Amino acid sequence: MKTRALPRRLALLLAAATLGAGAARAEPPAGGRPDIVVIMLDDLGYSDFGCYGGEIRTPNVDRIAAEGVRFSRFYNASRCCPTRAAMLTGLYPHQVGLARNGRDLSRDGATIAELLRAGGYQTAMAGKWHLSETRPAGGKDDGPEHLAWLNHQADFDRPFADPATYPINRGFDRHYGSIWGVIDHFDPFSLVDGVTPVRDVPDDFYMTDAITAKSVESIRAMAAQNRPFFLYVAHNAPHWPLHARPEDIARYRGRYDKGWHALREERYRRQVALGLVDPAKAPLPPLMGNGPDWDQLDDAGRAHESALMAVHAAMVDRVDQGIGQIVDALRETGRLDNTLLMVLADNGASPERYMRVGFDRSSQTREGRPIRYAGRFEPGSETTWGYIGSYWANAANTPFRFWKVEAFDGGCRTPMIVRWPAGVSAAPGSTTGQLGHVVDLMPTCLDVSGVSYPPEYAGHPIRPLEGKSLSATFRGGKLDGDRALYFEHEGGRAVIDGDWKLVAQRGKGRAWELYHVSEDATETRNLAAQHPDRVAAMTQAWLDWARRVGAEIPAGADLQKRRNPTASPSS
Repeated sequence: MKTRALPRRLALLLAAATLGAGAARAEPPAGGRPDIVVIMLDDLGYSDFGCYGGEIRTPNVDRIAAEGVRFSRFYNASRCCPTRAAMLTGLYPHQVGLARNGRDLSRDGATIAELLRAGGYQTAMAGKWHLSETRPAGGKDDGPEHLAWLNHQADFDRPFADPATYPINRGFDRHYGSIWGVIDHFDPFSLVDGVTPVRDVPDDFYMTDAITAKSVESIRAMAAQNRPFFLYVAHNAPHWPLHARPEDIARYRGRYDKGWHALREERYRRQVALGLVDPAKAPLPPLMGNGPDWDQLDDAGRAHESALMAVHAAMVDRVDQGIGQIVDALRETGRLDNTLLMVLADNGASPERYMRVGFDRSSQTREGRPIRYAGRFEPGSETTWGYIGSYWANAANTPFRFWKVEAFDGGCRTPMIVRWPAGVSAAPGSTTGQLGHVVDLMPTCLDVSGVSYPPEYAGHPIRPLEGKSLSATFRGGKLDGDRALYFEHEGGRAVIDGDWKLVAQRGKGRAWELYHVSEDATETRNLAAQHPDRVAAMTQAWLDWARRVGAEIPAGADLQKRRNPTASPSS
């Protein structure tokens, strides 16, 4: 059974009073180097934040955007593990062992935390790691031994992965959070404090609130020292299962009764009004999804779908509330103005709907209550395992096509917001169209902190950085030089080079598609047939990159190359 706890509000007040007593405002960091806070959400839709067109209540994120800079063309690696690996190392995920989910982050790169700590920074992390190899107990991911472990009912001494791979051993002075990727948000599997498993949680536990509380605790503790700090806040929300506090769900009950088409059109209109989208260059493509569309559902089906999206919104809302508490802690400790604060997501909203227990999906709660996956139910509680599915995911990723895992922009374009009053001279509330990627966070952190990237770390060589510092964009300028970005995950693949994007969907035999993204940002007009020379040249560039970083080359990926091996780009 979960342990009993003080009422949540009283516990938080007492914790704040205790922390505040030992967290007197310190002098500015030595040398004026900024504190750095990275906040990453999990499976967030591109348009979920209000400042990116969403209707979800996100006043704290919106305020950060109003006081900072939004990126309209920022990319991740389209999936949890690959994005986190790329963000923390400044390398493509394939170069550090994370071409696929559930593997160890290799020592071929160093983490931001490792290098900043070597450069004098304090380091802390709260939340989801998902960069350690995860294996089922007993060798079978839905066997009784594994389910008992996953359900908190047995094998309490089994490590969740090799502790040498945990955040505490990859540069973080402190870490509280989950090692595996998927959790029950009310009673998470693989929860650790450092390397110590957290066996029990309070009855009123909710993971988003715990991540916020630990982040605030770390800020107050580190701010008491006359040294800068790096804090990585890695939320599990709004990743499925759809679990939220009832008071947050109530705020959105009925909000989505008009369906996913209406939501998408509403968000698109708001994006146009915000200046994020030019309808002439980013037309709204047809909505995509699998299964019956909204008008094919009966009343009970529509009510169930509406309730699922309401819980997703509630989860984002609760994260935003926590971000407000983090900003307050930075302000109260005198650190806010010289904190480089970055908010982004690991991939687009998820279309996934797994209906089978096993691996990371529990069959029962700790107390033995069965968990419901299929059918129509009231989502949000610990005994239900809901998902938004493909239609809501596509709507959440407005105005783009597709969703998590794909290399189309619905899968790999992320909101990215930067606030740093002491270092950002671009106009507050401005938007930059500069091309950026999660590999840029490592060089950015090193740049602003004055820490050099070494050829080796801890006695072993590390690969040269792939990213670029974003600091020029903070001043309203442009990144140095031209750049191309590359993508590959489970056969989905892409290359962005200037105004063009070559992309292929996951799946056997999927052909390359070509989009002139400066004129067609939502990837609606495939120009591959009109520009075979450009396709051939970009295919060759992708193949060269894939071989260099060790990415999988699907059968048929080089078809255009073989047809015209000497081609050069067309104008």
